[in-house]
Amino acid sequence: MQPSDSAQEINKSTSSDLLMLRDKLRVFADERDWDQFHTPKNLAMALMVEAAELLEHFQWLTPDQSCDLTEKSRAAVKEELADVLLYLIRIADKLGVDLLDAALLKMEKNALKYPADIVRGSAKKYNEY
Repeated sequence: MQPSDSAQEINKSTSSDLLMLRDKLRVFADERDWDQFHTPKNLAMALMVEAAELLEHFQWLTPDQSCDLTEKSRAAVKEELADVLLYLIRIADKLGVDLLDAALLKMEKNALKYPADIVRGSAKKYNEY
């Protein structure tokens, strides 16, 4: 199945945006001589710390409360999401992973693993149906 022209254009734009962020992160690390610390292990650990900080904003909230954050909470969540994204991009750069390509391939695998006509409305894992 070939992506539509508009889907291809979105992919190009998204890829360009991710490459721009990757390049800015490289410069940021280089200017601070931090590249020496940016091993995949260290970056993965930092990513998990940031993901935990993101999670902290939702801890003890009801599902409804988690969908209706205050402006202050939403701003804090926005910053944590940015931290997670930036570390993810940096790890991918260090490992030579094209994130957009990897995400699109994973979505294709998930579509096969979770056929919509079978799993619609169900939260079961693929090995439970």
